[in-house]
Amino acid sequence: MSQAARTLPALQPENASAVEMLKWGILEFGERLGICTSFQMGGMVLLDMAVRLGVGKVPVFTVDTHRLPEETYELIARTRDHYGVEIEVVYPDAAEVAAMAAQYGEDLFRDAVAKRKLCCDVRKVRPLQRKLATLDAWVVGLRREQGDSRESIQKVEWNSDNGGIYKLSPLANWSDDDILDYVGRNGVPVHPLYEQGYTSIGCAPCTRATFDGEHFRAGRWWWEQDADKECGIHFSPGGEVRREVDVLLQDVLQTQAAGA
Repeated sequence: MSQAARTLPALQPENASAVEMLKWGILEFGERLGICTSFQMGGMVLLDMAVRLGVGKVPVFTVDTHRLPEETYELIARTRDHYGVEIEVVYPDAAEVAAMAAQYGEDLFRDAVAKRKLCCDVRKVRPLQRKLATLDAWVVGLRREQGDSRESIQKVEWNSDNGGIYKLSPLANWSDDDILDYVGRNGVPVHPLYEQGYTSIGCAPCTRATFDGEHFRAGRWWWEQDADKECGIHFSPGGEVRREVDVLLQDVLQTQAAGA
């Protein structure tokens, strides 16, 4: 993986369409680029675009926390069949998960915000970071309209939080209507939980449908009060919460090492 941002060919991301951005990324980084998706609509739109471009292998990967809804696993299989693409599934370290569960319980995420973020760290963030260490760029479906910490995302960013890698968000300036229009026009497979009122889909025990007027991520960790609705993949926690998570993670890693 690149250790410092390299000079890229002239590019004006804000003036480029999502298709142009994606094509540029595939041609620029080749096999060192990965499209990361959790099979929500934005990620599915990017996958569909990449296949339609036909400019090279579509490098798609996803993180399986081992606690995803059954509907997500069904959609992964349906997506493989629909597009005829390989989808690499990245898993958490089994020993880390076992050590965390032994120390804090299987459902530790309900006990405290820091423990929930620890669970996300072990099951999502750390496996993702191991995958990103093999790449020079990754593509995600983040959009500014999603609000809060996402309002200022750029179409191309140097992602130093993940060790130094380019992060591409071709859909940054897309609206909900843009996504729905693309999905409808192109017959993109859609996660079945959307029909049940879900507006953001993560792990099964941590996600519920949302009600009218709620933020689109209100169904994530809905029992938490005044906590941010991010898992740490795109936006890392800071301050006291980050320090608490680091302490808990260190305990987990020590437990793992002792049992190795």
